[in-house]
Amino acid sequence: MNELINISIAINVFKYFIFSAIFYVWVVKYQNIVKEFKEFQLPDWLRDIVGVFKLTFALMIISTNNKIALIGSLGIAILMVAALLTHLKVKNPFYKMIPSMSLMVISSLIFLSGLEF
Repeated sequence: MNELINISIAINVFKYFIFSAIFYVWVVKYQNIVKEFKEFQLPDWLRDIVGVFKLTFALMIISTNNKIALIGSLGIAILMVAALLTHLKVKNPFYKMIPSMSLMVISSLIFLSGLEF
């Protein structure tokens, strides 16, 4: 029983970590996103769509409805796979891939847990 409670706490911590990280990067540090998308030669409309999806999925992931949270975690995981592929395509150094890899792994863990939290 204690293990289940510990897992539940860890999953909730992960959910709020993801929400906070995405909010910070896409709202507080938005100018860095604008710069990065320009460096990658990606269009503004794609940046805006990605931002809407990321913020929406981040809100979904902290939902009290487990199904909504799982959809949010899957959405973040998929977007992070796309981010990793983009980093590989533009040949970024490994350290620049660490944030998207971390969010992908954590989101995948939340999705795969599938437990009622």
